[in-house]
Amino acid sequence: MKQSKSYYDCKNCDTRIQIHQGGTRSGKTYSICQALIGWCVENKNAGWVITIIRKTMPSLKASVMRDFFQILENEGWYSPANHNKSSSQYLLFGNMIEFVSIQESQRIRGRKRHIAFLNECNELTFEDFTQIILRTSEILIMDFNPSDVFSWIYDKVMTRKDASFYQTTYLDNPFLDENTIKEIEYLKLTDANYWRIYGLGERGLNIAAIFPQFNQVEQVPDRAQFISFGLDWGFTNDPSALISVYKDGLDLYVEEHLYETGLTNNDLSRKMRDLGIERQEIIADSAEPKSITELSRHGFLIKGANKGQDSIRLGIDVMKRHRINITRESINLIKEMQSYKWKTDRDGNQINEPEKGNDHGIDALRYVCLNKLMENYSGKYYVS
Repeated sequence: MKQSKSYYDCKNCDTRIQIHQGGTRSGKTYSICQALIGWCVENKNAGWVITIIRKTMPSLKASVMRDFFQILENEGWYSPANHNKSSSQYLLFGNMIEFVSIQESQRIRGRKRHIAFLNECNELTFEDFTQIILRTSEILIMDFNPSDVFSWIYDKVMTRKDASFYQTTYLDNPFLDENTIKEIEYLKLTDANYWRIYGLGERGLNIAAIFPQFNQVEQVPDRAQFISFGLDWGFTNDPSALISVYKDGLDLYVEEHLYETGLTNNDLSRKMRDLGIERQEIIADSAEPKSITELSRHGFLIKGANKGQDSIRLGIDVMKRHRINITRESINLIKEMQSYKWKTDRDGNQINEPEKGNDHGIDALRYVCLNKLMENYSGKYYVS
C-alpha cells in the first residue's frame, strides 16, 4: 500500500490517544484506515473490536466507510461473506470492525472496544469523547479539520499527558493530483483564514477576537523580569482573579494563580499568603477601596489601579504592543483570551469596545499593563 505521513504517525504512535489535525485533502482519514487495516493484517485472529465513529451514519458512509472498503478492494481483501451490512460490521482477519454513529447511543455506551477512531471529532462533544474513552481499553484515534477556534479538543484532550498530536497538510498526501493542489493553493489569494485552516492545517482565527494570537508556554523563563501581580475582585458569580506578569523585551509572560468565586477578603489573604507574595506589588481594581485597605492591613503591598477616560481601550493597546505568553496551567485565562472579542452594532459591524463578561483574568492583566508599562501624556497611569 502507498502511504502518507498520517499513516506512519498513526502506526508509530505509542500513546493511548492520537490527535490528527490536518487541512483539507491531507489524507489523514484514508491513512488512518490504512493503519487500522494494517494492524489487523499483522494481528490476525486477535479478536479485537475496532469501532469507527462519526456524528451521523450518512457522513460515516460517505467518508470513512468508502475509504475503508476501497482499500480492502484494492488489496483484494474484501469478502461479502465477512460484511454484515445491516449492522455495519466487517470481520477482518479475525478482528471485528464496526461503524457506528454517535446517535446510536446504546452501541456507543453499551459495549467495550479495544480501539476507537473518532472521525471529524470536532463534530462531537466532550461528553461523547468521555463516554467513548471510558469504554475503549487500548487506543483512541481522533482526526479533524481545525475549523473551530474554540474546542474541547484543545482544552481538555490535547493537554493530556497520554495524548500525541500530529499535524498534516495537503503536501503530506502523495495521492493528490495537480489540479486539486492548485485549487487548495488558490485559497492563499481568496481567504487568508480558510488558507490557514484548510491549506496549512492550522487552527483558525476568530476574526472578531481581540487577541487572535498568543502563545502557551510551559513556564515563565528565568530571564523574564517580574513586573507585578494583578487582582480583579469577584465574589458570588464573578471569580476573584490573581495573575502575575513578567517581561522580557517585547514578550509578556503571564501566570494565573487564583480564579475562584465565593472568596472573602480573609480567604483571599490566606490564599495569597500561601503563595508567598506578601512583599510583592499587587495592582488591584480600585472599584473596591475597602477591600484594598483590608488586604493592605493584612500586610500586602497592594494598591488600586488608577482610572482614566477610555482606559479599557488603552489597556488593550498596551497589551497588543507585546507578545503575550501564558503558562499552559493558566486554563481560565487562556479561555478568556480565546473568547475575548469586540462588540458589534446592529448591522454586525465591529465597534471599538470589548464584550464584557468573561474577562476577569484579562482585567487583572490590563491593570498591570497600563499601570506599569505605559505612561500617558500627563505622566499618570490609567486603568479601568
